[in-house]
Amino acid sequence: MYEIALLALDLNESSSWEKALPAARDVCQGSGASLHVMTVLPGYGMAIVGQHFPEGSQGEATRVALEELKKITAAHVTAEITLDHVVVQGVVHEQILAVADRIGAGLIVMAARRPGFADFLLGDTAYKVVRRYPHSVMIVRA
Repeated sequence: MYEIALLALDLNESSSWEKALPAARDVCQGSGASLHVMTVLPGYGMAIVGQHFPEGSQGEATRVALEELKKITAAHVTAEITLDHVVVQGVVHEQILAVADRIGAGLIVMAARRPGFADFLLGDTAYKVVRRYPHSVMIVRA
C-alpha cells in the first residue's frame, strides 16, 4: 500500500511516539514500506537567537537528537524494516511537510494530543499537516 512512511515525533514528549511508533511500524510491516523517523529542533537561523549559543551547539544538538531517535527506534522497530533517521531544524509543520515531500512519503504518521482551547485559537501541528499534505496522514491519539 505504501512504499515510504514518515513518523514525526517530539523527543521531549514520549506521548508523541509511544502509540504512533508501533502504528507506523505495523503499517510498514504490512506493506513492506520503509520508515523514516524524524524530529524537528528549534531553528537557530535568526542572528538574534544564534548569537546566544556557543559555537558548535547546533551540531551538538543535532547529534544528540539523532542518538536519541536511534535509541527509541532500536527498542521498537525490527531489522526487517528499512529505517532512516532525520533531524532537521525549523518550524515543525513546515519541516514535516518538507521532509515528506523530499522523501516521497505516501504516509505521514504522527500523534496528536486531545485538543485544548489554545489549539482552537492557534491551530495545531497535526491539523496543519493534515490540511496541507496531499497524501495520507495517520493521526494517532496520544
